[in-house]
Amino acid sequence: MKCPKCGSEYAYQDGSLWICPECAHEWSEAAATLEGPAQDVGVRDANGNPLATGDAVTLVKDLKVKGSSSTVKSGTKVKNIRLVDDAVDGHNIACKIDGIGAMYLKSEFVRKA
Repeated sequence: MKCPKCGSEYAYQDGSLWICPECAHEWSEAAATLEGPAQDVGVRDANGNPLATGDAVTLVKDLKVKGSSSTVKSGTKVKNIRLVDDAVDGHNIACKIDGIGAMYLKSEFVRKA
């Protein structure tokens, strides 16, 4: 069982209570079932809105294109994004930008359009 407060996987049972060694939170198994399963946060934009595959987003920051001298300007609209499960260095959005091509973006630099 994971800790409902911090999500630690190292929680252990002591009698009728569960104890988290990382945050010292104690709870009963009955209380954990009343709370329900933990909500999956998913990928969120710079404003905290949840993103989904196929959404359109707008860049909130000028981004340099790695390996090129070009820059993608703030305010550029990107359509039909694809969320990536195996994010590399936090780049969890795959997309195609007109004039630039295919690239990966971090969700913290976009907002839902």
